[in-house]
Amino acid sequence: MKTCTVHGIKLATVDQGRGVPLVLVHGFPLDHTMWSGQIDALAEDCRVIAPDLRGFGASDVTEGTVTMAQFADDLAGLLDALEIGEPVVLCGLSMGGYVAFEFWRRHGSRLKALVLCDTRAASDSPDAAAGRLKTAETVMAEGPSSLVEAMLPKLFAETTRKRHPELIDSVRKVMLSTDPRAVAAAARGMVERADATAMLAKIACPTLVVVGRHDVISPPDEMRAIQAAIPEARLVEIDGAGHMSPLENPVEFNAAIRDFLIGLRA
Repeated sequence: MKTCTVHGIKLATVDQGRGVPLVLVHGFPLDHTMWSGQIDALAEDCRVIAPDLRGFGASDVTEGTVTMAQFADDLAGLLDALEIGEPVVLCGLSMGGYVAFEFWRRHGSRLKALVLCDTRAASDSPDAAAGRLKTAETVMAEGPSSLVEAMLPKLFAETTRKRHPELIDSVRKVMLSTDPRAVAAAARGMVERADATAMLAKIACPTLVVVGRHDVISPPDEMRAIQAAIPEARLVEIDGAGHMSPLENPVEFNAAIRDFLIGLRA
């Protein structure tokens, strides 16, 4: 991994392959390793940039609150540090999708296309916001273990749980190793994120919406509504996958990304 100094902190990132830059933005509370099924495979087709967001993986931690806007600005700074001036394809999953919406809002001229994976456009309900704030308190006091065990059953399809328990174990290890300060800061930041529903109709760049067919966090119906609201967006449902569709079914996921990239070149 490369390390770049951005906004006074060190961000770690994979930078592999050549061609159109594809930026892969991980979910919460994970790191770039959730894209393990994509990095090598898609680096044959494009330049894959897979950072650890501020606080996660090998990147520096910021305490307090880290907003989705801060994550988006970090990505823009990372592109500068990597001397990437051409427009990029930005792919975000779950919290990474929230960051993608902010990147569109704040740095839209740097986008060639968007890929929105297993995410939501709506802001948190009052109950969900209160739950995130409680999570931040609990994680700071007790560590991430209770959060991890509460989240894991919701992340994967039943097929994955039965056939690929090693994937669940790998995600558990990453989540448990995440600095509690980063978990709390991102949880608080998600509470503050803006509702993106009204902006969907304004997204003019090519957009691919991807959802695991068995996602219970960002259900297919909700993702279909996002796709329908974005002009000319395409939707792909990934079979045998839940919320972690790139990890659960990388073959279908990568095929969808490749087809989308080919369409951009046409």
